Amino acid sequence: MSEVSRREVLGLGAAVAGGAAMVAEPAGGGPAAADVPSGGDPHRALLATADPLWRRLPADWRQGPFLGDGLLGVQLYAGDDARTLTWMLGHSEVQDQRPQWEAGIGLSRLPVGSLAWTFNGEITAVDWRLDLWDAELRGSVTTTRGSVEFRAQALNAEAALLVEIRPGAGERDAAWRFDPLPSATDRTKNRPPDYTPNPAPERTVREGVDLTRQPLAAGGDYATAWRLADSGDESGSQVLACAVRYRYPQGGAADEAQGAVQRLLNETPDALVRRHRHWWNGYFTRSWLSVPDKTVQSFYWIQVYKLAAATRRHAPVTAEWGPWYPWKDPWTAVWWNLNAQVAYWPIHGSNHTAELDAITRTFAEHSGNLPQSLDAPYRDRPDLAALAHPSDRSLRPGAHTVGVPGTAHITDNFGNLIWALHNVWLSYRHTLDASILREVLHPLLTRAVNFYAEFLTEGEDGLLHLATTRSPEYANAEDCTYDLSLLRWGCATLLESAAVLGLDGEPDAKRWQAILDRLTPYHADPEQGVLIGADVPLADSHRHFSHLLWLYPLFEKTWASAGDREAMRRTFDHWASMQSAWHGYSLAAACSMLAAMDAGDEGLGYLTRLLDGEVIGNTVLTENTFYREGGNGAIETPFCAAQSVLDLVGQSWGGVLRPFAALPSDWPDASIAGMRMQGAFLVDADRRAGATAWVRVRSERGAPCVLRPGIEGELAVDGAEWEPAGTDPAFGGRLIRLRLEPGGEALIHPAGPRPGTPPRNVPGPDVPQWGLP
Repeated sequence: MSEVSRREVLGLGAAVAGGAAMVAEPAGGGPAAADVPSGGDPHRALLATADPLWRRLPADWRQGPFLGDGLLGVQLYAGDDARTLTWMLGHSEVQDQRPQWEAGIGLSRLPVGSLAWTFNGEITAVDWRLDLWDAELRGSVTTTRGSVEFRAQALNAEAALLVEIRPGAGERDAAWRFDPLPSATDRTKNRPPDYTPNPAPERTVREGVDLTRQPLAAGGDYATAWRLADSGDESGSQVLACAVRYRYPQGGAADEAQGAVQRLLNETPDALVRRHRHWWNGYFTRSWLSVPDKTVQSFYWIQVYKLAAATRRHAPVTAEWGPWYPWKDPWTAVWWNLNAQVAYWPIHGSNHTAELDAITRTFAEHSGNLPQSLDAPYRDRPDLAALAHPSDRSLRPGAHTVGVPGTAHITDNFGNLIWALHNVWLSYRHTLDASILREVLHPLLTRAVNFYAEFLTEGEDGLLHLATTRSPEYANAEDCTYDLSLLRWGCATLLESAAVLGLDGEPDAKRWQAILDRLTPYHADPEQGVLIGADVPLADSHRHFSHLLWLYPLFEKTWASAGDREAMRRTFDHWASMQSAWHGYSLAAACSMLAAMDAGDEGLGYLTRLLDGEVIGNTVLTENTFYREGGNGAIETPFCAAQSVLDLVGQSWGGVLRPFAALPSDWPDASIAGMRMQGAFLVDADRRAGATAWVRVRSERGAPCVLRPGIEGELAVDGAEWEPAGTDPAFGGRLIRLRLEPGGEALIHPAGPRPGTPPRNVPGPDVPQWGLP
């Protein structure tokens, strides 16, 4: 895919069936576009068009299929010899516990190991399908001695792998084994000379279960247990169950892993699979998105699958690996200067905030560790907070701090906490759950703003200026735009949240307002737009968009304000004029920024470059929709691109719901349902032949609702009272104000008969499946 555009490859089309005969295939194989058939679940039919296929043996994690449940991650690819497949295992909780070193070393994610499946003959062909709807991999392996059919799931909520196997005559005694990997960090940067790996693993067999216990030097352990069981019937079918468990500090992971395997094998596979499918099928029915570009559409749905495979509300915030293990990858923890934040953006528009919002839960449960990121004497002050990266899943940075602005100890970590809390704010805005404000956002954001306020001084101009900080991955600067934008957003949000919570006597409100009133404007240049900071221009290509956060995602300056447009466009154009150091997420962010500036056609061009496999800065989207930077995996870029798709089909910043406002002209048709928008609204809409046919808005909380329906001519509004609300200053077109009670909904359409409103898979040309079709 990195050599040739996906759109230049001859697709297999709707004739592709894929998968083994163990389980009936869902209707539709390739991405042929048509209205969703009336029979069966329309979501299943839609997702079947996006299922990745493998007709060639994947070489490694960059090509192979992947399974996950937020804790356990599994990838399948070629083994060390021509007869073997590797099932690489990872687990998002498995980490070291030695905080005397920085988190990337002492609190590092640790490798688990792999199951090797060795056949009697050499592998000559594979035929696999990753069924998104059922979250299972199924297919066949052909060897020089015979063939095997299989079906596999990373069972939902079990942190366990289940593989059902139906071997042919020549492969009835294919062998399995578990190969543990050394329990040591893969990170070499800053690795101290006194670092030592964890002790050697302990291997045993108990009651027919193969056990590998990995003790930790700091106490506790993790363990992998597996067993291959025969069905006992004439078919010779087999079931493999494998579980990974982590226990710190108490230990006991081996007993728990063994118990999990025994429990799973005591149930019928059908019962296990039925529960697994029930969760995943319900997950996918929460929303709908279809566009004419089927490469974009299938990519998007694979990311929706990957999100729930990688993270859950109860699981750790996703590190760079997700729950998987990309071989010898040095990004061994959670990075907070962009990576974690952008990875979680699409959970809202796809309507999965409730299931996937690990960031809000993490701050609710682990904010007590934030002082560890502060230097002395700030660490002992309960009114201050910051977040250094990398951190582990409980926000511990190990032997690393954010530093102190205006001193010799400068890092690019100062803004991490406020930017992460913007994700918490997005969760509030999309649900209007006031407990998020009360229990998490308002108290932590107060402490984060307080930390910045320590380093504000009044200049000769009477304005407040910020001491030297660092724009992430670029340069040190006084009045750094990155930090100023986060501080400005933080103060404004604290004032807003105080009003929502009814904190009329908030003692800090006057101080927050004073900061907003007196904080220096961003330093700017007539040709370049907003600068990195005082006297620091953007002089070279910069993959990070740190000096553009005020444009996106903070929306401090917006296209709705005529006075903001010149600065927005000029700053963006200067950043985009130098792309040699860009990475994949730069392209995705550029798409989202352009969508916010009513330039969807231009934005789609950036997204297309990423999805078509353009190699930029030695980074590329891989065949299985993972992403590599050099040889390393980085999970955030595909998720950031999924948000770009959402931004093209609908936006809700500034208190206005805008379905299809930035839809590219190459997409004359589009269909969305269950798209969650700010204000706790769910929006369905349909567009045909370049015109919006109807929009439905459902209100969960009864919040004020202003809608840009995008419908010309006389309107009909069924189900709610409404009134005109002027013209959208950002995208043009009329605005209407709907009066919706909690639980109420309105259908907006051209005057005349009420239209039918089923979701549909809109027309579009066939394209190749993702994977190795």
